[in-house]
Amino acid sequence: MCVGLSARVVKVNQGMALVDAGGARREISAQLLDELEPGDYVMVHAGIAIAKITDEDKDETDQIMEDLL
Repeated sequence: MCVGLSARVVKVNQGMALVDAGGARREISAQLLDELEPGDYVMVHAGIAIAKITDEDKDETDQIMEDLL
C-alpha cells in the first residue's frame, strides 16, 4: 500500500517545491506538475508532488489520516 500526504506549497524554484505538511517543512520534487504556485495544495508521495488537490481534498485526507492514527 502506498500512502500520500497532503501538503501546502510554500515556495517553488526550478522544479523543486518547499512544502508544509502539518508544520513540517520539506523540499520535494515538483517536476510532474505544471503551474504550481505557493498556496497550492499537493499530494506528496516518496518526496514527489504527484497531484494538485483542493482545500476540501486536503481536509478530507487529513481527517482520514487522523482517524487511522
